[in-house]
Amino acid sequence: MSDQDWEGSSEPVDLINHPSGIVPTLQNIVSTVNLDCKLDLKLIALQARNAEHNPKRFAAVIMRIREPKTTALIFASGRMVCTGAKTEDSSKLAARKYARIIQKLGFQAKFKDFKIQNIVASCDVKFPIRLEGLACYHHAFASYEPEIFPGLIYRIKGKKETKRAKVVLLIFVSGKIVITGSKKREDTYKAFENIYPVLTQFQKKFTR
Repeated sequence: MSDQDWEGSSEPVDLINHPSGIVPTLQNIVSTVNLDCKLDLKLIALQARNAEHNPKRFAAVIMRIREPKTTALIFASGRMVCTGAKTEDSSKLAARKYARIIQKLGFQAKFKDFKIQNIVASCDVKFPIRLEGLACYHHAFASYEPEIFPGLIYRIKGKKETKRAKVVLLIFVSGKIVITGSKKREDTYKAFENIYPVLTQFQKKFTR
C-alpha cells in the first residue's frame, strides 16, 4: 500500500459523517455471487484467458480481469468469490463480467444473490499510538502480542438485532489503521469514528 492509499483523498471531508476529519480509504471489496449452474472447471481453465486451475492445490478456477482489476475464484458448484475491487459498484461490475465470460463459454450462468461479504479499508491518524496502554485499558476488546504480530487487534462486536458484522481494526504504533470485517462502508466509517477518540487518548507523547 502506498502512502497515498493510507492517507486517502485530498477532497474536503464531510465533518458531520466524519468528525475525526479522516475518511478511511477502501482497499479491497470481497463479494460473492451464485451463477446457479454446475461448472466444468477444467473446460473453463482451458478455454478462458487469464484463468488457471490446479485441482490438487485449490478447488476453484482463478480468473483475473484488468478492468476493474480483480480476481475471481470460481467453484464447480457455481459459486463465485470476487476480490480486489476498490468500490462496491466496481465489485458488482467485475462479478457481472466474470459471469458473462462463463456464459460465453457455453454455460447457462445466471447472476443471483450478489452480496458484499467484506470491506477492507485503511487510514493514517498521523500520530504514534501507545499500543501497550491501549491493550491494557481495553483488554476486553484488544489483543497485542508484538512477538507474533506488530499490530494491536481490536474487535468491535456487532449487534445481533441489527445483524451487523464484527469489525476488526489492526492498529499500528505508527498510527496506521486497517479496518476489516464490515459489509457496508458506513459500518467501516462508524467503527473508525468510534475508535478515533480512544486512539487520541493513547497518543504517544515525545519528550525532549
